[in-house]
Amino acid sequence: MANEDNFTEVRHRQVATNGITMHVAEQGDLSAPPVLLIHGFPELWLSWRHQMDALAANGYRAIAPDLRGYGDTDVPTDPAAYTIFHIVGDLIGLLDHLELPRVFVVGHDWGAIVAWHLCLFRPDRVKALVNMALPYFPRHPSVKPTDRFKALGEGFYITQFQEPGRAETSIAQYGALTILKKIFSIKMDNLCAPPGMEIMDFLEAPTSLPEWISEDELQYFAEKFQKNGFTGPLNYYRNFDTNWALTAPWQGVKILVPTKFIVGDKDVGFKSFGTEMHIKSGGFKAIVPDLDVVIINGCYHFIQQEKAEEVSSEILSYFSSLS
Repeated sequence: MANEDNFTEVRHRQVATNGITMHVAEQGDLSAPPVLLIHGFPELWLSWRHQMDALAANGYRAIAPDLRGYGDTDVPTDPAAYTIFHIVGDLIGLLDHLELPRVFVVGHDWGAIVAWHLCLFRPDRVKALVNMALPYFPRHPSVKPTDRFKALGEGFYITQFQEPGRAETSIAQYGALTILKKIFSIKMDNLCAPPGMEIMDFLEAPTSLPEWISEDELQYFAEKFQKNGFTGPLNYYRNFDTNWALTAPWQGVKILVPTKFIVGDKDVGFKSFGTEMHIKSGGFKAIVPDLDVVIINGCYHFIQQEKAEEVSSEILSYFSSLS
């Protein structure tokens, strides 16, 4: 059995926030400049283990929660309890509980989406942002996200995730450990299964783990997902259209927080959905004006774990330049 005590010098606490109890891992001096680390799918606080070490060693306080629906944080049963307002609200409540008026923020994958919206809704709480994998795209004024996803085919993973229970049924055939191995090893050019096939069946389970994760670390992830299931995390995807409707008041608003964006050149998300063009054409900088972009060569999606030292260095250099 994996044990969180194996991950040294990390403090754990439960915090009441926004109607839920949130598990929070921390490392570093309590009086040091705080850095909020927001994980993605299917991840946990542990996804930031390398950055927490680096931040604490360099005079920062790393704060890494398990988001709503994940790990040792509460898992509401109502799918409607997973809107972007709920998730950002959880983090604001966490900062209020910790009495932190402003923090540095780091996000990855779904955590990047949450971080973009944290900066959109409450820029007063964010000193600066380092986001990874998913750039900020402007809200389309008339086209719902799921309509755009449907154009990518019935086998596209987000489209399959929309139907309650569908992905869960597919996942249950394998168990959390195998599913995580499949997802953590993704290197394909797209995330679309052939007609009539489930995405979780389409993804390949590797014979060996990626170099960036140990058996003990994978076991920790697997135990948490086996305990709670994947429905909470999948509900984030099931609220894409609701979030689109709820964020209409922010139509056209730019992200003005100082931002560094980091992406791997082999990340499936970088090579798909027009992301590379959005970043390189200037469209991204037009809506996030105070922006630095770093593209890391030879790196796939789980960038803060795959290229831990390089990513930690980018985070530290950026925050120190602004301090």
